[in-house]
Amino acid sequence: MRLFVGIALDERTTRALEQVRERLVAPGLRWIRPEDRHLTLLFLGKADEGQVTCLAARLAEVQSQPCPIRIAGLGFFARTGVFWAGVQVTPELLALQQRVITATRGCGFVPEDRAYHPHITLVRQPGRGGAGLLRKLEKTVERGRFHLEEEFMAEEFLLYESFPGSGGSHYEVRMSFALRNI
Repeated sequence: MRLFVGIALDERTTRALEQVRERLVAPGLRWIRPEDRHLTLLFLGKADEGQVTCLAARLAEVQSQPCPIRIAGLGFFARTGVFWAGVQVTPELLALQQRVITATRGCGFVPEDRAYHPHITLVRQPGRGGAGLLRKLEKTVERGRFHLEEEFMAEEFLLYESFPGSGGSHYEVRMSFALRNI
């Protein structure tokens, strides 16, 4: 199974992102379904049942306070064909992400070397032929002067399982872990 740790979006943020989608016409691009949008804290990759058992125990030990999530701006990862909503790196978010990394190391997971760039994926270009479509969307966003600012308080983080498919991946929550004042 393929796993990652993330934060689900609240209803208001989900609605705001749907309003962005409604304003942008992007034929041929694959929009992420609202129910599958999330903020990734850490991609884990393939895991076996023993690692899932370990994750359940280790992630339950993570001590972190509720975390403000601030969404601001839109952007693109042209190399990977992604259109995203940006998430500010706050001290609370970074502390939570680091605690999750520490917890998962004990289960045999090695974090990526690159810096944490929190975002919410909105669109993935389909295959190699979608680069031109993504560039068109980028120009539309630049001309449209889209303003996106939302904030919510994350009260939990989740262990997700990813199920790849021809229409894009979908995600199911395997476990949830409460964030409490410490």
